[in-house]
Amino acid sequence: MLSHGGAALLGALAHRAWQNWQAGQAPATAKTTTAHDMDDVEPRFLPAAATAASGEPFELSLIRAMIGAAHADGHIDATERGRIFEQVDKAGLDAEAKAFVFDTLDAPIGVSEVAAAARTPEQASEIYLVSRLAVDPDEPAERAYLQALAHRLKLPDGLVARLDRQVDAALRSDNASTG
Repeated sequence: MLSHGGAALLGALAHRAWQNWQAGQAPATAKTTTAHDMDDVEPRFLPAAATAASGEPFELSLIRAMIGAAHADGHIDATERGRIFEQVDKAGLDAEAKAFVFDTLDAPIGVSEVAAAARTPEQASEIYLVSRLAVDPDEPAERAYLQALAHRLKLPDGLVARLDRQVDAALRSDNASTG
């Protein structure tokens, strides 16, 4: 899913979940993101134009979030590593930033550190989304990590349910188009 539109798709997923939550739509019946939604994303949901609370580019914070989530079970497997490398390539990072990311792959990143990057509720939603995309939430350690992250990001349960729905629908769509 991350290979088809990168930041715009992430923004569209977060924006749609946010709209569904604000409208009070039940997660199971809420609208999911379409290709058209990527053209109408509010700028506040586009990570490329933002900086994290630390002052670093927000895209780098999103990659750090993926690494933190992938480490939740104590290691980064080949699939998770591939997703992270794909995002690094798409982010257009300079050599120094890429080196930082590759060094970070072997260092565990705590939930608090990941959550501290969010300056706004929109950024918090995107950090949760990218973390959710990086892992298999059926694994107990990864599910616990996502729950802790949502808590640290101060995301309401209803919004988390809608973010999860957007991810599930996007992954189903991606699997259908490649399968």
